[in-house]
Amino acid sequence: HKLLTGRYERFKSLRQLDGISGFPKCSESDHDAFGVGHSSTSISAALGMATARDANGSNEKIVAVIGDGSLTAGMAFEALNQAGHLKKNLLVILNDNEMSISPNVGALSSFFSRQLTSDFFVRLKRETENFLDSVPKIGKDLRRLAKKAEEAVKGFLTPGMLFEAFDFDYVGPIDGHKLEELLPTLENITHMDGPVLMHVVTKKGKGYPPAEENPHLFHGVGPFDPATGEIKKGSPSPPSYTAVFGQTLTDLAEKDDRIVAITAAMLEGTGLAPFAAKFPGRCFDVGIAEQHAVTYAAGMATLGIKPVLAIYSTFLQRAYDNVLHDVCLQNLPVTFALDRGGLVGADGPTHHGVFDLSYLRHIPNLVFMVPRDENYLRHSMATALAYDGPFAFRYPRGSGTGVAPEEPRELTIGKAEKLRDGKDGVIFAVGALVEEALAAAEALVNEGLQVAVVDPVFLKPLDRDLLVAEATDNGPVFTLEENVLEGGFGSAVLEMLCDAGVNVPVTRIGLPDKFVEQGSQSELRSRYGIDAAGVVKVIMKALEA
Repeated sequence: HKLLTGRYERFKSLRQLDGISGFPKCSESDHDAFGVGHSSTSISAALGMATARDANGSNEKIVAVIGDGSLTAGMAFEALNQAGHLKKNLLVILNDNEMSISPNVGALSSFFSRQLTSDFFVRLKRETENFLDSVPKIGKDLRRLAKKAEEAVKGFLTPGMLFEAFDFDYVGPIDGHKLEELLPTLENITHMDGPVLMHVVTKKGKGYPPAEENPHLFHGVGPFDPATGEIKKGSPSPPSYTAVFGQTLTDLAEKDDRIVAITAAMLEGTGLAPFAAKFPGRCFDVGIAEQHAVTYAAGMATLGIKPVLAIYSTFLQRAYDNVLHDVCLQNLPVTFALDRGGLVGADGPTHHGVFDLSYLRHIPNLVFMVPRDENYLRHSMATALAYDGPFAFRYPRGSGTGVAPEEPRELTIGKAEKLRDGKDGVIFAVGALVEEALAAAEALVNEGLQVAVVDPVFLKPLDRDLLVAEATDNGPVFTLEENVLEGGFGSAVLEMLCDAGVNVPVTRIGLPDKFVEQGSQSELRSRYGIDAAGVVKVIMKALEA
């Protein structure tokens, strides 16, 4: 799409700092009709466009394209329901590349679909309906009978009954790789009125054998050899946080058969593949349905199961109400494992997990831990599963710090840890940025400054005793977080100090009130001054003043 819409020359900058986005982006091109990053939104957006089109009195054709995986989300069915009700001229193209709806693709169904969309058939159908409506007394009954006969034939030859129930005209399945069938059918559909769903079956990675053989790997792939499909390996690095989470959960589940894992179409992405292989009956992939996943977990928790919901921070945003009402309001022991907490890199603003500290910390009953390294991730899991209530922890994308592995142990909830002494100021840092805070404090020694570092460990509840004492004894205070500043960790510290009547200068270091662009994690941390060098600059400026 981007190569064909004026971005050929810039394509080498794809997903890089200041380059073009890996997703459709309205500000980037007029050919990107709607901004996309999370799935299952296309039908709702297209229906909105169709409604606006009619209000404006124009006649352009509105087309939504949606994948079979995205169709598992409730939002897609909500949109189908309203679209059928409104009878808007709208074409929905279902790209089915896993054959998860139906494998019924063949000469007969393709022929049938082309005939059903031809001008002759559409005209004949309308004229027949008009004629039957005009027949006194029995016309409407005959029309209903004819409709049932048509649906029976479609149901026999196609999987279209579901969409017909939404009052869509169903066309398909069509082999999306046979252009001699696809193009005439598309041409015919442009003349049809009302909502139409065209079911196109494709093969993911079609034409490139390595991608055909391993579509999951090539869904989001790094550098590879085009000739062989072999992934180019970087230099050795510590295990990723995601891998540590998956292995630790598997280990803990061996000791407690009440532990189950839930994910929303991200089995590999959240590191649950080893768990699923070992405990297939205790791992549940609900599809792209984050709201359902949360309430599903809540239902399990009512009967003594210990559900662990592994989900990217950016995707949990879609289930905020379920977290609040279905889990926390009822104080149910559901564990939220928030992968990709913080800046995620090349996926950019649609995927940065930089809002969770803000949108979760104000919910009653929820305990929220932010581990600083792999061992504290392990400890957070042990603590969460021992806690009889809602518990969340977030961890970043990428490799860990390389600490020597420790056995998971239960921590005291709400207990902070002082990692470094100082007298000229104190840094309160959470999560992955604790390492940056320690590096900054070390660098400040060369400037003649002794700055303390405290890891609160828990965002909620905060360790009021230790943090207030450190602020009183060693202020000014500098808070450091990989989250938007609005409502985040720094805000929590300000609230705590205000309530305690402690009047010391507080400087919050975090991300600004904007959607952060794409780029590597290190590039973005440097640009927004949340790495060690940035922290040093802020502290030097504040202390000089």
